[in-house]
Amino acid sequence: MKQLKTLEDVKNYSPEQERLFYSANHDEIASGATTDIYFIRTLEILKHLNLENTIVTAEIFARQSGMFSGIGEVINLLKDKNIEIWAIEEGDTFQPKETLVRIKGIYSEFGMFETVILGCLASSSGWATAARECREACGDKPFICFGSRHIHPAVAPVMERAAIIGGANNASNILAAKMMGKEPSGTVPHAAFLIAGDTLTIAQAYDECMPDEDPRIILIDTYKDEVEESLRVAEFLKDKLAGIRLDTPSERGGVTPALVQEVRARLDMAGYTHVKIFVSGGLTPERIRLLSNCGVDAFGVGSYISGAPAIEMTMDLKEVNGRPVAKRGRIPGLIANPKLVKIK
Repeated sequence: MKQLKTLEDVKNYSPEQERLFYSANHDEIASGATTDIYFIRTLEILKHLNLENTIVTAEIFARQSGMFSGIGEVINLLKDKNIEIWAIEEGDTFQPKETLVRIKGIYSEFGMFETVILGCLASSSGWATAARECREACGDKPFICFGSRHIHPAVAPVMERAAIIGGANNASNILAAKMMGKEPSGTVPHAAFLIAGDTLTIAQAYDECMPDEDPRIILIDTYKDEVEESLRVAEFLKDKLAGIRLDTPSERGGVTPALVQEVRARLDMAGYTHVKIFVSGGLTPERIRLLSNCGVDAFGVGSYISGAPAIEMTMDLKEVNGRPVAKRGRIPGLIANPKLVKIK
């Protein structure tokens, strides 16, 4: 797809009307179709003034602290442009106003992509930051990102990939896990139990047809009291049962510390000390800490990560033809950051 560079290009551009999905595809992003129109207008004006080949240096900073993610997409977007790029490492933490990315080159080579660049960094960094908060709450205990159902499928892999950057051990989203060199993690939903009509039916089938290397973790809150169902499944699978999953809905009070403590105590009293407790459903860092202290061994986190706000990013021109510049209220010239590494 042709890159959009002029207002005439935009006028003549006509996206497919019978789209299968409303999200932009890779070619549309790379062409500039998802940028803001005012950057195209800027290119037109600079060309009119014979300034389209002006060499500038731009810097990107965030207005709050967080964890940096998404730079790989920026590099891929600009890989064919005649520019230089410095950035902090993906997975690094940052503070407000810290320089995260520096781009130097002819403005018309990259300026129109400001919207796309900032969007890639803002969203991924927001998700990675939320995942880092969950990692801090979990300590050494594992957690998996279950957030794809809360977000548009076009960006769900971006989100769950960012969650792994932020500290998640794995993702349930197939594409996200595969991109990170992992096999996706997850068991089965309530639907399987509702169709089969009994928890033990699914537990048995799971044991019979799942690969041997897949841990037997059974959801136990569909039909019966969680303690009763945990013991039924443990007595049925015995040493093969790796864990039980609690996902009690809010209509029943959700997963509470008292429930976790009772399930743990009853399993231990029956001799099933090897059975781990996995919890999912509406988890936040605060709830993770609370439930972890009560005996939960692993967590599935969804909406806290997927619903995390993007971290607002700003791109400023800091040099024009080597001369320090800045908009009013900001200091002209480059802002040094020893963490910056040249990547292009």
